[in-house]
Amino acid sequence: MRARARSIPLDHHYTLGLLILTASTGTIDAVSYLALDRVFTGNMTGNVLFLGFGLVGVGSVPFLNNSVALLGFVIGSIISGRIIGRKQPRGLPLSSMWVLGAGAAVIVCLAAYWLVVGTLAHPALLTVTALLAVVMGAQVSAVKPVGNSDVTTIVVTNTVANLARDSRLAGGTGDKWLPRLGAIVAMGVGAAIGAGIVGAAGGPWALLAAALIFGIGTLTLVGASRR
Repeated sequence: MRARARSIPLDHHYTLGLLILTASTGTIDAVSYLALDRVFTGNMTGNVLFLGFGLVGVGSVPFLNNSVALLGFVIGSIISGRIIGRKQPRGLPLSSMWVLGAGAAVIVCLAAYWLVVGTLAHPALLTVTALLAVVMGAQVSAVKPVGNSDVTTIVVTNTVANLARDSRLAGGTGDKWLPRLGAIVAMGVGAAIGAGIVGAAGGPWALLAAALIFGIGTLTLVGASRR
C-alpha cells in the first residue's frame, strides 16, 4: 500500500510533463502550418491527408513539403527508437532524456537560424521542416517508456475517442477523463500560443516559444524520473 501511495504522485508528474510536451506540439504545428507553407511536423494524420490532396492537385497543397515532413518524422522515430531500445523499465530512461534534450536544442538552433536569415528560401524552409519533423518523431519514441497511452504528445484523435467512449454518457466509468481532457486542452492552448506569436512577431519567435515549452516539458519528465 505504501509503495502504491508513492506511485500516484509520480504518475501525476509524468502526466504533467507529457501534457506540456503536447502543448509544445500544438505550438510547433502552428508554426509549421502557418509559417512553413501549410505543413504539419507533429500531426502526421494531417500530412497524410495533405499528401492525398496534393496527389490530385486539389488547391495548392505543397506535396514536397508534406512528403519531407512525413519522411523526417519517420526517420526521427526510427533513430530515437534505436537509441532508446525496446526493453526499458517503465519511466523515462537516461537515453530518452538525452533525446528530448537534444530535440530542445535543435528547436532553439532552428529558431536562432531563422531569426538571423529572416525570410527562409525554399531549400532552407524544407530543411527546417525536415529537422522539426525529426525532432517530433524522436519525441514520440522518447516518451514511449513512460507508458501513458492517453497522452501521446503528438495527436489527440484517439484521446477524444477514448474520452467520449469511456464517459458516463456512453455507459463507461468516466475514469481517466482528466488527463485525456488535459491533453486535448493542452494541444489547443499550444496551438493558440503558436498562432498568436506567429501573427504578432513571426515564425522564429513562435518557434522559440515552442522550444521553451518543449524544454519545460522535458525538465518536468526528468524531475519525475528522479523522484
